[in-house]
Amino acid sequence: MAARAMWKGVIRFGEVEVPVKLYSAVQDRSVHFRLLHEKDRSPVKQAMVNPETEAIVPYAETRRAYRTDEGSLVVFDKEELEALEPDSGRDIEVIRFMPPQVIDHRWYDRPYYLGPDGSESLYFALAEALGNSGKEGLARWVMRKKSYVGALRLHRGVPMLMSLRHEEQVVPVDALEPPKGKTLDAKELDMARQLIGMLEAEFDPEEYHDEYRERVLELIEAKQRGKSIKVTPIRRREPSDDLSKALEASLKKERKRA
Repeated sequence: MAARAMWKGVIRFGEVEVPVKLYSAVQDRSVHFRLLHEKDRSPVKQAMVNPETEAIVPYAETRRAYRTDEGSLVVFDKEELEALEPDSGRDIEVIRFMPPQVIDHRWYDRPYYLGPDGSESLYFALAEALGNSGKEGLARWVMRKKSYVGALRLHRGVPMLMSLRHEEQVVPVDALEPPKGKTLDAKELDMARQLIGMLEAEFDPEEYHDEYRERVLELIEAKQRGKSIKVTPIRRREPSDDLSKALEASLKKERKRA
């Protein structure tokens, strides 16, 4: 199935303008269910209910509110919040260019492919310029009433935008407590190095699937055919507190598998 563009924009840096289309580089493949009334199997829907009167409240009669640390509520009208929304537009402004891999993976949020929107020559010129420079751009744009900051980079010859999380969303490493415990002895370190070496391999994404989703789809297909199957829960091993024994068992298992 051909990908469908979700938004159109114009990449701008200096006097350069490149019209592009955005395509999501990821997709939701979760299995979605409908809620039914157990008694008669009729679909049910969610409603907003006043907990004091149990009366259904129409959406038009609702207001958004923020609860402060002191417990009080600050109420907003729809128009007040709409006035704070960023101005809409199609510009994807490249602020600066940076060496690759300057942005670490904690900041990555969602990837988008960029395709040409009319002028293919400008699009391919952009791809060639990114490839020749060996750099990636830092860009900002507004899409569907939300402002974004992202990395403009090349992936296998295709320009991409990788939206980034904002500074206040990323938890700093020093917020964690330092780990406690005894230092590994020479034997444990040697076994750990051996195990890492035996597990070393290239990353092949085709080897990894959403096993829960696959099990659910198998169950759906079986129930469609009228079959009754027994679902066997996945057994989870208890973690070992003895690191030496755990490393020895892991090495033995990997040698046997090899």
